[in-house]
Amino acid sequence: MNKTQHRKNIIVVGAGPGGLTSAMLLAARGFKVTLLEKGDRVGGRSASIDLNGYKFDTGPTFLMMKYLLDEVFEESGRDSANYLDFVKLEPMYRLQFDGTSIEPTTDHAQMLKQLNEKFPGNAEGYWRFLETEQERFRRMAPCLQKDYSSIKRYFSKDALRALPHLQLGSSVMDVLGGYFKDELLKLAFTFQSKYLGMSAWECPGAFAMLPFMEHAYGIYHTQGGLSEISEAMARVCEEHGVDVRLNTPVKQLIVQGRAVKGVELEDGERLLGDEVVLNADFGYAMKHLVPPGVLRKYRPEKVDNMDYSCSTFMLYLGVDKQYDLPHHTIFFAKDYKKNIEDIFQRKKLSEENSFYVRNASVTDPSLAPEGHSALYVLVPVPNLTADIDWSVEKNTFRNRLIHAMETRGGMPDLSSHIREEMMLAPDDWADRGIQYGATFNLSHKLSQMLYFRPHNQFEELDHCFLVGGGTHPGSGLPTIYESGRIAANLISKRYKVPYVSKNTQV
Repeated sequence: MNKTQHRKNIIVVGAGPGGLTSAMLLAARGFKVTLLEKGDRVGGRSASIDLNGYKFDTGPTFLMMKYLLDEVFEESGRDSANYLDFVKLEPMYRLQFDGTSIEPTTDHAQMLKQLNEKFPGNAEGYWRFLETEQERFRRMAPCLQKDYSSIKRYFSKDALRALPHLQLGSSVMDVLGGYFKDELLKLAFTFQSKYLGMSAWECPGAFAMLPFMEHAYGIYHTQGGLSEISEAMARVCEEHGVDVRLNTPVKQLIVQGRAVKGVELEDGERLLGDEVVLNADFGYAMKHLVPPGVLRKYRPEKVDNMDYSCSTFMLYLGVDKQYDLPHHTIFFAKDYKKNIEDIFQRKKLSEENSFYVRNASVTDPSLAPEGHSALYVLVPVPNLTADIDWSVEKNTFRNRLIHAMETRGGMPDLSSHIREEMMLAPDDWADRGIQYGATFNLSHKLSQMLYFRPHNQFEELDHCFLVGGGTHPGSGLPTIYESGRIAANLISKRYKVPYVSKNTQV
């Protein structure tokens, strides 16, 4: 079948990483694709923010499992290196505790040197961690690449082989406690649960493979910021003929019975298509983009009662000096566990917070004027299910955070050097169409993983596919790219369009 014979019309709603992945793959395979984005630029939560000469990523700043991104470019007939300037970060980041720090690296010899100097007696655990989590990742990866459009897929041979590696009944902290004796070292290998917006004491033990993926494959920056990935994907889309429409918000899906026939735009225009790929926040999409009364499993009250990730408080600071900080630094609260319990259990603001600072200007001078810095600051906080009035709290919280950066972050004069500033609190995220301001989307508890997470081939509506952090495989850039690839492969199979994919699970 040649391209002119299968010009099926695909509408993609949302130009976030998942929507862009689906669009570029489908267009490369000959589908007619229209990509609709409500914002003035592509990327969604992975878009750029420009503040008078200072450039920031809105959301993700860690590029893990770069090979997945390389694969979707390759499957689109392109080489990612021709579109993006990748920099591998070594060390990957600094973890700053009260009185000591560690700088994890993919250089195993250097990592062992740090462990022997700062955490003697843990070297053997490090080797067991690498060996055991490598096997877990080998078993789990096919499950994360598989679609779960039927229960039969859940009980596949791959899934059954992975079952012993799910660590049912164990948390990430439980698993890492089996490798390391020192409490701080356990934190150094469990904080990655925050990538999923979860507590290490509650995050399923299977996700102990997250730190392994860092230590095995490294962490990358793309010059110009990770938003450049979305921009590069959009260029590939346009090269393959995708009709990319910015500033084009969608009002709702056009539904007849169980079938999605297209979309209605906010301005009243109706666009019809053979398939619709929905790349929007899951909770928002179910409550606002599907006409009322259509859904049962994911009707509004059901969606409201699902479990969601934490939120984030963000500061984007343009400062007129440079600081002696690495590209990524995570500052841990003295009582880290209490801080985590405040976020996820007590749902209150902590007296002392953990926070993350990206000082990318030390790697990428394009992000700020010469001699200046673009500081990205993130604090995990409760989502909007908490009884916190952010219209009252946000300025006070901002001032406390600046003080923490000055006293704990090695930037004693920060206040006097801020030239540009933008702040996003949980209520601001909600205003951007994110349910409960939960920036990492649905939580990844066992009852919301794999088959039990919203399916890529949406189970409630025909001709509708879901991509993004709220569907399978989950949140985080690599898995969101995978969700876009799964959807593209399912659509290609539906229309018997041949394709070559490194994802052999669909």
